[in-house]
Amino acid sequence: MSDAFPDFTPVNLLTGFLGSGKTTLLHRLLQDPALSDTAVLINEFGEVGLDHHLLERIDDTMVLLQSGCVCCTIRGELAQAMRDLQSKRERGIVPPFRRLIMESTGLADPFPVLSTLKSDPVLRHHFKAANVITTLDAVNGLAQLETHGESVRQAAIADAIVLTKTDLTDEPAVARLMQRVRRINPDAPFVDAHGDHFDIDRLLSGASGSGEGAPARSGFYCEEPVSVIGEAGSAHQKPVHSFVMTIDARIDWTAFGLWLTMLLNRHGDKVLRVKGILNIEGEDNPVAIHGVQHLVHPPVHMTGWPSDDRRSRIVFIVDGLDADLIRRSFSAFNRLGLPQPAANITETA
Repeated sequence: MSDAFPDFTPVNLLTGFLGSGKTTLLHRLLQDPALSDTAVLINEFGEVGLDHHLLERIDDTMVLLQSGCVCCTIRGELAQAMRDLQSKRERGIVPPFRRLIMESTGLADPFPVLSTLKSDPVLRHHFKAANVITTLDAVNGLAQLETHGESVRQAAIADAIVLTKTDLTDEPAVARLMQRVRRINPDAPFVDAHGDHFDIDRLLSGASGSGEGAPARSGFYCEEPVSVIGEAGSAHQKPVHSFVMTIDARIDWTAFGLWLTMLLNRHGDKVLRVKGILNIEGEDNPVAIHGVQHLVHPPVHMTGWPSDDRRSRIVFIVDGLDADLIRRSFSAFNRLGLPQPAANITETA
């Protein structure tokens, strides 16, 4: 591989419920000249309708597109498809791509795609998880969140949410949808697919868990996430909810790492996302952490605090997991690394 290409190729996951506009967004991404050195994994060419983009067929699952992208079908195991793609890149059969975009099916839980990168011994030496982009239909999104657990999990796991079909509804409807999503995912930025400032590079390159540039005082996009409540005022039928732990005392990094590893090992399937800005003993600047179920991204040492508030804040998005269970376990483990009593923890659920 050329030195101009990264040692670890970033993988962007494009997900969203059936009919939410993934195909349209994928077409738009592939038309950008900046993505000509990108590989794309999709489920079937027929579903995505890329025939008019085809330039040259490499084999029965892989083609070159007019944009210069390599496009592959996923027929069977995802890991094998990625290994084949990596092998062809190393042998010069396909162009040396610097990014991979994976488009999942509308009914898929996004996490198994991400876990593949960590669990496969070959892939983890060549690829790294970038951000998760979820498309959300502004016309039908509210109903889908109420009735389909897959839609809720796709929204919860997103690092960025692209609102589609906003041109087919009114502003109050879009506002209601955004308010509902904020109860599931408190900090993923919204991107209007029909907006004047649609920035493809920023959409793909936004670093998961960086914590940089978030507008709220806590460093997140939402100060007080609340439980997912239906429009009639009753609890959502799917127990996905978010809460925040705020810790006054500084955190021992070793004890925190042990706690988080054990928490995700035991309850990772129910911890859809965990994201935090931590005040670590011995560090002047905060450390940002970000995990998706059993997968934890490398910690990011931030360049500075977003405000004068130096308390640690950890946002959890969980599926049927008791917030008090997490609070108690954190108190026990954090006490191991602190000479003073356990940190004061407040939470909103």
